[in-house]
Amino acid sequence: ETGSESGKAGAAGEMPGAAGCVFGIVKTPPVRYNTININRGTGGFHMADKVKRTPAKLSKLVEDFDMEIVCRGSDYDQRTVSISDMNRPALQLGGFYDYFEPKVFGKSEMPFLKAMKLEDRRRVFDNLLRCEIPALIIARNMEIFPELLEIARKHGRTLLRSELNTVELTSQIIDYLNRALAPQITRHGVLMNINGQGVLLLGESGIGKSETAIELLKRGHRLVADDAVEIRRVSDSLYGTAPELIRHYIEIRGIGVIDVQQLFGMGSVQFDTELDLVVQLEKWVDGKFYDRLGLGEEMYSILGVKLPYMIIPVRPGRNLAGIVEIATMKNRQMKFGYNPARDFVDRVDRQIDALTRQSEEQK
Repeated sequence: ETGSESGKAGAAGEMPGAAGCVFGIVKTPPVRYNTININRGTGGFHMADKVKRTPAKLSKLVEDFDMEIVCRGSDYDQRTVSISDMNRPALQLGGFYDYFEPKVFGKSEMPFLKAMKLEDRRRVFDNLLRCEIPALIIARNMEIFPELLEIARKHGRTLLRSELNTVELTSQIIDYLNRALAPQITRHGVLMNINGQGVLLLGESGIGKSETAIELLKRGHRLVADDAVEIRRVSDSLYGTAPELIRHYIEIRGIGVIDVQQLFGMGSVQFDTELDLVVQLEKWVDGKFYDRLGLGEEMYSILGVKLPYMIIPVRPGRNLAGIVEIATMKNRQMKFGYNPARDFVDRVDRQIDALTRQSEEQK
């Protein structure tokens, strides 16, 4: 893995690129895993999830940013990007590479390079391109030095060009890579967008998650993922989506697989959503205590981000879709600082206090 730690250019496999961007690279694209604890509320239940970090493919980045391929490198289709650090160069133009991070070359660097003698400029480009770099990106559609193109072909490096200015290119690519390289886990459940909030439905197989999702779809809400939910952490937020293979599909026992987009229309599906609430569906157990006021504010931790968490007991006759809708509406209220349970308890307390004072006055 190539990080932002300092190191020799040849050993680290990183070098800056003239008038462009350079990314840290993994020669082979491994999928990296960590194991973390997922804490379900205050119940003390923990489970280990494998956290996946997949390097972004250079070819996909080029396609998404509609960049021009000026010179296709010998390993263009296999190249991956593993870090998102990018900034403007300084010492690297003078040949100092002992402490190096990915750089962006833009309009400010071009006059400096143009003022160099041809021999010095060729030497700078040769030093830049002799090491393992994924690509050089020329910002602002600026003219490419002929010697840069020649040396890029000599070393088999990818040379790209973008019409964006340096600031736009840097900020957009960093945001793109932060999302693409974000830690990710896959959870068994259903993810819906209900009135603009991402709600993750959890529960054992056969508890009724998919059936609840169907009823929510009939009420005008949107499906994001069924059965497998891919969750990424970007900054301090969580975003969920569906694996490409099963996107927009739901499996209903007794009916089979249905295509939600074809059956309910384009407005019934959504590519991804930010997670706002976790709802656990579990079988109703007679004699078990269930919260009837809602004063407890349990939290569910995923990838270190805590989300509001509610447990809904399931038994025949309960309208789960309606209950999940109400849970989502209550969660929105609580986000804006209003807790109906606390308001109810305060009203009861005031009533008791009033009755107590009245009783004391009568004595």
